Amino acid sequence: MLILAKAAMAMMLGFIFSILCAVILIPLLRKLHVGQSVSLTLGERHLKKDGVPTMGGLIFILPVLVSLCLLYFKGSISLNHNLIILVFVFLSYAVLGFIDDFLKVHFKNNAGLSIPTKLLFQMVIALVFFYIFMKNGGEPILRITSLSLVIPMGWTFGLFILFLLVGTSNAVNITDGLDGLAGGLCVIAFFAFGVISWNTGWMEGYQEVAIFCFILVGSLLGFLLFNTHPAKIFMGDLGSLSLGGALATIAILTRHELSLALVGGVFVVETISSFVQIVAIRKFHRKIFKMAPLHHHFEQIGWDERDIVKFFWVVGLILAMAAITYGVWI
Repeated sequence: MLILAKAAMAMMLGFIFSILCAVILIPLLRKLHVGQSVSLTLGERHLKKDGVPTMGGLIFILPVLVSLCLLYFKGSISLNHNLIILVFVFLSYAVLGFIDDFLKVHFKNNAGLSIPTKLLFQMVIALVFFYIFMKNGGEPILRITSLSLVIPMGWTFGLFILFLLVGTSNAVNITDGLDGLAGGLCVIAFFAFGVISWNTGWMEGYQEVAIFCFILVGSLLGFLLFNTHPAKIFMGDLGSLSLGGALATIAILTRHELSLALVGGVFVVETISSFVQIVAIRKFHRKIFKMAPLHHHFEQIGWDERDIVKFFWVVGLILAMAAITYGVWI
């Protein structure tokens, strides 16, 4: 019962603070003209979203930081290297996303940071992650419990961290194309990893990592009040990159890297659909989907935006429940 009470308190804190942040930030971002530039290729239905405030990731990032500080000074949580890694990645990707969003808003286009620049920053973040992880007794291994396999990775574990961070952050970023889509899927994913984290009693700071997840779930629920159709604010790269980076970090720390592909199954499919479309166009000069990623394909065949979001949420929930069953029960 104590675990349920802590989880409920964490979600409540995140939710209340995110509502307060939204009430303050949305009018401020509108006043500063921090608006989204919508590409004409997305169709007429998306043109009405042009100018909607972006950088809404602040609505769930700030509440997480404030809540963690309050709980720490109250003595409810302790500081440990796993929580430090998680907060470091969360904030580092947020800063990277903020720079990207700022450039897009400033120059009124969707170019942002160049791919080499983004990759350089992400490599630095992965290196710091790897250093702190190894300094505090982390094992550079990949564990597949269902097959009783332990694969030693040595220094290549650093590359593995980079791959997961880059892949997951970009997957969430690609999925963030419809009102409430990425935010709702992240609520489900972080709730699942909150439950999984609380079951990893062998890990130092497992309780703090779980509480981080539940605070973020509450904060995202508050954000969704303003991000679901019709969206009053978008999370921007500031939000999507930080969420993807945090999700990958938790999967690595809890040694549930393979479960990440199941919990984030919708993100994986969205990314694969974009990759397949690019390859098909460049190599074979034809399209597999009417438009990529997959959620835009459903739009092109006549689905309503809200129906697509609800369908993807349901699929994400089913996959998350399967991952919890595998990661906690079986």
